[in-house]
Amino acid sequence: MNNENIEPLAPQAGVETPPAAEVVAPKVYCANCGAELLGQTCYACGQPVKGMVRHLASIMADIGDTILNIDSRIFRTLWPLLVKPAFLTNEYLAGRRVRYVTPFRLYFFLSVIAFLVMAVSLDATFDSKDMIRADAAEDIQTAQSAADVNARRDEALTALDTAKAAPDISAKAVRGIEKAQEQIRTRSDKRLQYLQKVEEAKAKGAPVPADVEAQKANDFNFEFNGKRWDPKTTPVQIDWLPRFVNAKLNVLALHTADNLPRIRKDPKPFLIGAFSSLPQVLFFLMPLFAMLLKIFYIFKRRLYMEHLIVALHSHSFIFLALLLLTLIGLLRSWANTAAPWLDGALGVAIFLLAWWIPIYLLIMQKRVYKQGWFFTILKYLTIGLCYTIMVTLGILVALAISVATV
Repeated sequence: MNNENIEPLAPQAGVETPPAAEVVAPKVYCANCGAELLGQTCYACGQPVKGMVRHLASIMADIGDTILNIDSRIFRTLWPLLVKPAFLTNEYLAGRRVRYVTPFRLYFFLSVIAFLVMAVSLDATFDSKDMIRADAAEDIQTAQSAADVNARRDEALTALDTAKAAPDISAKAVRGIEKAQEQIRTRSDKRLQYLQKVEEAKAKGAPVPADVEAQKANDFNFEFNGKRWDPKTTPVQIDWLPRFVNAKLNVLALHTADNLPRIRKDPKPFLIGAFSSLPQVLFFLMPLFAMLLKIFYIFKRRLYMEHLIVALHSHSFIFLALLLLTLIGLLRSWANTAAPWLDGALGVAIFLLAWWIPIYLLIMQKRVYKQGWFFTILKYLTIGLCYTIMVTLGILVALAISVATV
């Protein structure tokens, strides 16, 4: 009998067929505590399933998502951040958060990108004419005869003329070179006048006059307790500070005295060093900005963390605006030679964006705290003044540290 020709019986009405065997997934247990895992994190001990022992691409993807959170939400976040004051803040405080990048991640991402681009732009602003001007100033100051002064002056001016004649140079760069040439001529005239006085004094048998300009260039005029600072005879000594702190202050002062001549010749490393510390300065000052908001809006009875969200979003907007200003500035520098017809439009864009920053922050403060325009403007100006002072002091401290440590 051929079994292949036998057709299967059709199921009879009213008779249930047994269900097919269900595929049961094997249970997975936590490697740390042994509890059954119901997700990507153990509910008993909190250990995540994913560890560091896996493919590098997977780890880098998790790092990018955790720190920068760069996905489709970034596009839903940047546009309202730029053009809709207080929108993201009010959305976050209202509980609508998942569709946008979180405030801290947004702040971190924009601060890193903005300062990276601005650092590149700052580095590009130092070109050969700055080094020529610094070297020429130092050379002219050490010249010992009128002929030597004239020779060094002519050499420096010729080098700047060569730089000015470059085919791709912008009008702004030309103005900077012309200003440098004028400074070199002024320095040369002062040196010639001093050397003339020296010749006259020698002819009369009188004492040679002091070289005041050279003393200004090399003098570290720092006084402590009414006395000129000296690391050995009159060091910094603050009684209520520990001995090692006083010793460190004197070391920093000594480094500053050694670095000042280098700064006059090439300020680029010191300015970049101070600029690189600016993100840290702003990061530490931001909680103080939130505290200012807390103090000035104390009767609104808002939590400190709400004010911190306002601070994070406002700083994120500032970083985004500075990033755009830097990019437009770089594009304008390129357009000066490659596409002069773009210069006017880019100049207008820079003007509008620069004015949009204070206007945006004022509207943001009004929409978040919902006070009348009079008190909003009054508090806005007062908070802005206090915060500007704090930022200025922070920048000065960063610059001083750069000068003393680089």
